[in-house]
Amino acid sequence: MKTIGLIGGMSWESTQTYYRLVNQLVRERLGGLHSARLVLYSVDFAEIEALQQRGDWAATAQILEAAARALETAGADFLVLCTNTMHRVAPQIEQAVKIPLLHIADATARELHRQGVTRVGLLGTRFTMEQAFYRERLEAQGIRVLTPDEAQRERVHAVIYAELCRGDIRAESKAAYLDIVSSLAERGAQGVILGCTEIGLLIQGDDTDVSLFDTTAIHAEQAVEAALATKFDFAAPHRLT
Repeated sequence: MKTIGLIGGMSWESTQTYYRLVNQLVRERLGGLHSARLVLYSVDFAEIEALQQRGDWAATAQILEAAARALETAGADFLVLCTNTMHRVAPQIEQAVKIPLLHIADATARELHRQGVTRVGLLGTRFTMEQAFYRERLEAQGIRVLTPDEAQRERVHAVIYAELCRGDIRAESKAAYLDIVSSLAERGAQGVILGCTEIGLLIQGDDTDVSLFDTTAIHAEQAVEAALATKFDFAAPHRLT
């Protein structure tokens, strides 16, 4: 079994879900008392969030590069960045270490391709929904991405930072999210990506008839596949040229 290096703490509310899922999946695959070999580096999210708001992505990259190097030194065989938004600096992280990074958008694309989904809605922070780094990575793999309108994006973003990252789960926010999911389906989305690792704390597949793709669950499952496989291709699937 390979050792997984988790870069977490963005927020710790979702990082604990990663830890639980990875260990549960290893136990399901191997049985008995098996658990995952992993090392976890948890950052102080308050520092990251302040830099995000200032648009200082270079400084956030430096923090996560240091985390990645620490995990590599600790014996990690590959990295899992437990957040969608901070994949904004994934290229800098990859350049800082010799071990591979399991990119969350690539993991999601693999699952979308597996289910034959080519047109999908995207929920996440404003950075994830509005900037190119996530959407274009999916689109390069043949997946059309729809995002909510401006007012909906603002609501989705505010709920993430003011509520979900603090472990505050509210019924009215759940209802608002489900309305946004329905509106994306009405626009032609075959499913909706929960493109922030905290969103799965608020809405789940049983809440709607629309297919939901929880990036936390998808990422954790593929991390276990990579850890248990003799060989695993970390390159993006079906990359178009």
